[in-house]
Amino acid sequence: MSLDPAGQTLDRGRAARTQRGVALILVLWVVTLLAVIAGSFVYAARSSALTAGNLSAISRARALADAGVHRGLFELAKPSNDAERWMADGRERTFNLEDAEIRVVMRDETAKIDLNAASDALLKGLLLSVGVDEDRANQIVDAVVDWRDADDLVRPQGAERDRYEALGLPYIPANGPFQAVDELQRVIGVTPDVFRAVAGALTVFSGQAGINSTLAPRQVLLAMPGATEESVDAYIAQREEILAVGQMPASFPPAAGFESATAAQVYNLLSLASASDGTQFVRDAVAKPTQDPRKPFVILFWQEGRP
Repeated sequence: MSLDPAGQTLDRGRAARTQRGVALILVLWVVTLLAVIAGSFVYAARSSALTAGNLSAISRARALADAGVHRGLFELAKPSNDAERWMADGRERTFNLEDAEIRVVMRDETAKIDLNAASDALLKGLLLSVGVDEDRANQIVDAVVDWRDADDLVRPQGAERDRYEALGLPYIPANGPFQAVDELQRVIGVTPDVFRAVAGALTVFSGQAGINSTLAPRQVLLAMPGATEESVDAYIAQREEILAVGQMPASFPPAAGFESATAAQVYNLLSLASASDGTQFVRDAVAKPTQDPRKPFVILFWQEGRP
């Protein structure tokens, strides 16, 4: 058998070219893979940096809002004859800290409707003022009272244990006081929309059946029988003018049958911090004075608030 040197050389050339082609493809695949890995690493690093930056900004805004609450408590602890003392009268106080603006509003909790002590009429007035129809308002009021009272007797449109179990709910009425306003969301008939509409007007800390209309926010005043947006806005404007000159305003006339007897001496402090980068944080707190000069206030409630 004869050998063909030219053919062998040709075959070896083809094999070499094939090997070089395969090697080139492998190199391209490796380069592509490395590019993908590098891109993923850069993206992950960038995402981590953005996340860390956002967390840092939020943490800073949270600390600034907390500082607003502590500034408010410091002002409340000043002697009552101090002309510079901030009053818990619902007026907004503004100050700057570093490069942030902090706004603080302080009110005695009797400015709100107590979920545990308010009368049926007051609770119903609040529901009607946010657009709940009368039949549904009656049902919610009865369910609220059934939740907070100590017995298992069902009010005409209320709900006790059997109703909650029949609906397959994983909880039953407490048959005791509401521990927090958020607990209202568990009451049958209270939808998320209804809760969001009324939550800002409610408290569990005043212990009063009525309200202090001279401090009450707009939402609470609108719950008074016969109150209109025009009458409420006019009263608030007049109240602001009177408070600005250091005098006490008169009560809101439609609230005559719902005025609380005394102040609760429990204060709600709402602090909104707005940093220069646009980050905002709201701290919602409730504090009660003590007789201990080393700790003049005890915090009853502390959570992120709604702007």
